Amino acid sequence: MDDRDDDDDAYAKLVRRMNSPRVVIENDACEHATVIQLDTVYRQGTLLEVVQVLTDLNLVITKAYMSSDGGWFMNVFHVTDDDGNKIRDEGILNCIKKALETDAYMVKSMGKMLLSKEHTLIELTGTDRPGLLSEVCAVLTDLSCNVVNAEVWAHNARAAAVIHITDQSTGTAIEDPRQLSLIKELLYNVLKGLGDYRTPTVSISSPGEIHIGRRLHQMMFAARDFERPVSVDDIRVRPYVTVSDCPDRNYTVVTARSVDRPKLLFDTVCTLTDMQYLVFHGTVITDSDEAYQEYYIRHADGLPMSSEAERQRVMECIQAAIERRVSEGLQLELFTDDHFGLLSDITRILRENGLCPKRAKISTKNGKARHNFIVTDVSGNPVEPKTIYLIRQQMGQTVIQVKGNLSMSPKFPQETPRSFLFGSFFKCPSFQNSRLIKSLS
Repeated sequence: MDDRDDDDDAYAKLVRRMNSPRVVIENDACEHATVIQLDTVYRQGTLLEVVQVLTDLNLVITKAYMSSDGGWFMNVFHVTDDDGNKIRDEGILNCIKKALETDAYMVKSMGKMLLSKEHTLIELTGTDRPGLLSEVCAVLTDLSCNVVNAEVWAHNARAAAVIHITDQSTGTAIEDPRQLSLIKELLYNVLKGLGDYRTPTVSISSPGEIHIGRRLHQMMFAARDFERPVSVDDIRVRPYVTVSDCPDRNYTVVTARSVDRPKLLFDTVCTLTDMQYLVFHGTVITDSDEAYQEYYIRHADGLPMSSEAERQRVMECIQAAIERRVSEGLQLELFTDDHFGLLSDITRILRENGLCPKRAKISTKNGKARHNFIVTDVSGNPVEPKTIYLIRQQMGQTVIQVKGNLSMSPKFPQETPRSFLFGSFFKCPSFQNSRLIKSLS
């Protein structure tokens, strides 16, 4: 019995070696981009894993061709750096090759967050409203929870957050069941709001491994953010998505035209994968600021879509996936010395000045904090230049970089991002809202 098991294991290893991914990277094949060709055994999820690796290496995918035939998957990606240049650095090229040539069943992405006993991960979804992030941060601060890292998305009146916290007194994960229960209860009450017919969710994760971007897509999908609020008068230009049949090849064809942006391919492929569709052929082409995507897909059971309702749902979900990361707002980047309660202070100041974060990425490392916010006013309109001046005054000494459209004022030319350099953040007392805590408990 043991000999047979050893033989099976040796055979499995031989098969993996014979069919390991083959990667070729060329800088001479295209004038404007580095070309990456990957050939590997086809299986469900392979495309997402590969795109995830490239995205987490901060590569911009300008073109992509994907095709499977006879169980073999061939991928060609044209990539650049953030500035639109070819990848020339040998260290980065070797890193790309090594990451993609890893055993297809063992692909690891640098975008995954490892959870350990040093941290506690909280996941939240609920109805978005002005001041929500500020209230969440206030509750965590009052419960002596230090936010180490976090990412927040808001779309179609829904909000989702993945928050990495520690106990303020110990700097490690929170393990007291009573404290965890209280955190969950108070955050649930914050998310519940008044007259919200949708049930919010609050979960505290056990140690494991997640990819933050993919997890947020899954959470927003579960919160049904692809359903348009009936009362919202939205004049934005939405992505143009079509879903049609290809009966001669037994495929369903999904096409999407939208404004191009980083991580667009990942967001689309992530959504199709999590909806249990397999991509057999695909093309992505970007031209200037526009992107065209085309996918030939089937269900995981090998069948195409069978109803108009299903086609409509896929169309709505792809539109939502494309829109979730769209930066329709003013980007504020804050860099300063970290201290307990800093995030609560910042979000309170944003709220008091009538700003609503549509996305937020919070990170702390080695005593420094770097926080990014995409903000609008409470009505979803552009931020007034005078509001930025008021925020600067209230925040005191910090580093703020403003990116986006402040062209309403001649003092803020659109093409020139402004950086305001003052030193360390004004260490005002942490925002303590005892009435809020009492009402929630």
